[in-house]
Amino acid sequence: MALDQSALLGLLEELKLTDVSERIRVATERLYQELIDAEAAAFIGAAPFERTVERVAQRNGGRSKTLTTTAGQLDLRIPKLRQGSFFPSLLERRRRVDQALFAVIMEAYVHGVSTRKVDDLVRALGADTGISKSEVSRICANLDEDVAAFTNRPLNSTAYPYVFVDATYCKARVGRRVVSQAIVVAVGVAADGRREVLGFDVGDTESEPFWTDFFRSLKARGLSGVKLVVSDAHSGLVPAIAVAFQGSSWQRCRVHFMRNVLAKVPKVAGPMIAAIVRTIFVPRGKKALVHAQFAEVVAMLERSHPPVADMLETARDDLLAFTEFPSAHWQQIWSTNPLERLNKEIKRRTDVVGTFPNPAALLRLSGHVLIEQHDEWDSADRLYFSENSMKLLNAPTEEVTIAAAIDAAWTQDH
Repeated sequence: MALDQSALLGLLEELKLTDVSERIRVATERLYQELIDAEAAAFIGAAPFERTVERVAQRNGGRSKTLTTTAGQLDLRIPKLRQGSFFPSLLERRRRVDQALFAVIMEAYVHGVSTRKVDDLVRALGADTGISKSEVSRICANLDEDVAAFTNRPLNSTAYPYVFVDATYCKARVGRRVVSQAIVVAVGVAADGRREVLGFDVGDTESEPFWTDFFRSLKARGLSGVKLVVSDAHSGLVPAIAVAFQGSSWQRCRVHFMRNVLAKVPKVAGPMIAAIVRTIFVPRGKKALVHAQFAEVVAMLERSHPPVADMLETARDDLLAFTEFPSAHWQQIWSTNPLERLNKEIKRRTDVVGTFPNPAALLRLSGHVLIEQHDEWDSADRLYFSENSMKLLNAPTEEVTIAAAIDAAWTQDH
């Protein structure tokens, strides 16, 4: 979209107030933004506030994106659409993650803790002649700013009825020791059905104070409206959820629970017991039917495997918390499986490094993987739950069954 004379004069006045290097950055930023807006207008078939017969979509605000260039940091705004998605061809979706990986490898190399694998990667990246500590620090500082901005952004614009929490583990140097460090992630489903990465951190998953501080940081940023928290039964996590999310339900992940059960029984009996327990989670649409099947499974296992029956009975309320919510949601809220793909992507990236030079480097790389995933969800065509489906959370009981059937049909079609 061409700048008219008035806009050009305004830009000129703005540039007069800056030094030469800042003028280049401002001019580049303006050029990029104009090109993005022009591409968006061509994609949509209409400029902002313009009515045309060629229009194929409608704008729905925008999202900010910082682009690192040789001219400096460019603060850009990418238009969002009500239906479908738009991403400028000038930008690269995964660029920040690749920068973070490069920075971690360089940091490991500079600090002398690199393995042969990392040395090979450094050479493959064209840095076999070395890189200065100051250059590594500069790259890392820029990346850390992105992570800090994301993890400090406000969450008070909407409610998040469902929150999923999980952790994956990597190795990092702490002092002179190499120890296992957990990357913990909280993902929320917003009131309109969108998925968002709410926050992440690196720490000790068995420590209740760590989890409590993590949840309090989310609430301090405005996290509210939480009705159900889905997670594994880490020793420090469960009491922290009870403290931080009073009035919310806790769903114990059925997949993690099954692993705990199978660890207590002989291998030869594992497949049979797993098949029996899984019958509890066959979608039945009615809370009473699920509870009846649970009781039947417990009675059956009391005769053949009493310890498993005791485990089930002890975890009854936590395993069946999902039944208090719309049946259309059950399969997506009774485990942390929705985070499995995310954890795999984190592991895929972190496995390249192996042992991280420090926990900050681990947070930097995993944080950028999570930010990129958040951006993908934000621009995706499909929601985690439809908006009509999310309305079931507040619908009277008699309306839920009918609406759930309608939503199930919608899910099949999409």
